[in-house]
Amino acid sequence: MEKSDPEIVLEARHISKQFPGVLALDDVSLKVYAGKVNAIVGENGAGKSTLMNILSGVYPDYQGEVLLCGRPVRFSGTADAQRQGIAMIHQELNLIPYLDITQNIFLGREPLNNLGLIDHNKMKRETLDLLERLHFDESPESLINDLRPGQQQIVEIAKALSLNARVLIMDEPTSSLSEKEAGILFRLIRELLENKVGVVYITHKMDEITLLADYVTVLRDGCFIEACPLEQTSVDELVRKMVGRERKDFFTKKQRRPGKCMLEVRDLCLRDALHDGKYRLKDISFEVYSGEVLGIYGLMGAGRTDLMEALFGYYGRKLEGQVSIEGRQVQLNSTNTAVAEGLALIPEDRKSEGLILDMSIEQNTTLASLKDFLKYGLLSFKKERTKAEEMRSKLKVKSYSGQQLASQLSGGNQQKVVLSKWLLTNPKIILLDEPTRGIDIRSKNEIYELMDDLAGQGLAIVMVSSELPEILAVSDRIICLCEGRISGRFERDEFSGEALLKAALPDKA
Repeated sequence: MEKSDPEIVLEARHISKQFPGVLALDDVSLKVYAGKVNAIVGENGAGKSTLMNILSGVYPDYQGEVLLCGRPVRFSGTADAQRQGIAMIHQELNLIPYLDITQNIFLGREPLNNLGLIDHNKMKRETLDLLERLHFDESPESLINDLRPGQQQIVEIAKALSLNARVLIMDEPTSSLSEKEAGILFRLIRELLENKVGVVYITHKMDEITLLADYVTVLRDGCFIEACPLEQTSVDELVRKMVGRERKDFFTKKQRRPGKCMLEVRDLCLRDALHDGKYRLKDISFEVYSGEVLGIYGLMGAGRTDLMEALFGYYGRKLEGQVSIEGRQVQLNSTNTAVAEGLALIPEDRKSEGLILDMSIEQNTTLASLKDFLKYGLLSFKKERTKAEEMRSKLKVKSYSGQQLASQLSGGNQQKVVLSKWLLTNPKIILLDEPTRGIDIRSKNEIYELMDDLAGQGLAIVMVSSELPEILAVSDRIICLCEGRISGRFERDEFSGEALLKAALPDKA
């Protein structure tokens, strides 16, 4: 190796991994260089997370060889990998909900004082330092369960940083972060590179690849496709290699005239249960029409998810204002009422709120409409299986059968199962909260096309997204939220990223 060549800190050679009925990886190789970022790209189900789980000790059983600083290793588990300098930020968070931030960061490796007892003061000091680096102002004593998914993601990042690793693996680290938080993460990555840490970065966001990556590795259907310096390829070429077709073939929104008003919200307010006299949402008014997609944009904490959950009956009597569906005023005091009135919510966190992971695809698909599969008061498994299989085929859920557990699916396919579940309730209005979070380009486009088809069938769609390109591409109209209030309204001919971002930022005056 010439002196000018970067040092290989971690290498995977000819890795294969088999799950029941699925060959997840087939002869895949990867090199990670000290002080460089190797971006791993590919669709959901391409094998990216499986490979990273092998490198971080989650899966000790595989075929092939892993070398750390030129030395063959086989980690017995994640703790073993961490001891040897490998840390991973998982796309699906590995935090304990009812422990606080400090306890999660140091779980299993708590520092001890001279008496052999846990040194809580040292843990708190180091946690405060980490949160300060991340510009995160939550208390170290805050419970994980009380944090939003984006805030939990920051804790996961802090936990990985606390390990002082030689190799840091990041699986969709910005999927729940605001633009400001992502910028802080990118600055930290650059600091790590200066300290010769090798970074493996999995993302579906092409702009992040061009901003951060030195090298790029492409996987498709569990197979290695290409590895090269980023400067030797282009975004369009990467997309073509990832999905096997040209980027220009992707989603183009159909223009159509909206129909009747399906949802009307007037002066909606949501009281803050923790602070007397304060509101999480204040004076929210808008309409959504048959055949259109209304986009909702805002930064983390702006109230986007609060609004979706309020419309779906989460907050009962804490809600003030008026909601009308098809011109008829309704009281959305419970989720059952919301479903009965024709609403469906695809939640931000599909794993904890959208699916029961230990149940099959079939069981999850019919969960919200079980009454339709009863015969003489008993569940008709044949009817359930027929309808679930129809939805699995229609939404192109990639699995070996309808009996496969939801936990074994990739993120994109899990989201399709959540969509299938709610489409079976025959909704009039669909609320989509970050529907493509952590999903690959092909699956994103399939979901965009499905949204467009549903709008064409006369449904009204409300979609929250933190990705500007996405919300600009799929929306007919957009409203911006800032600090619980509407801060901007945009018709399609007024769309621009600059205008939306300006409206979403708090007034500094």
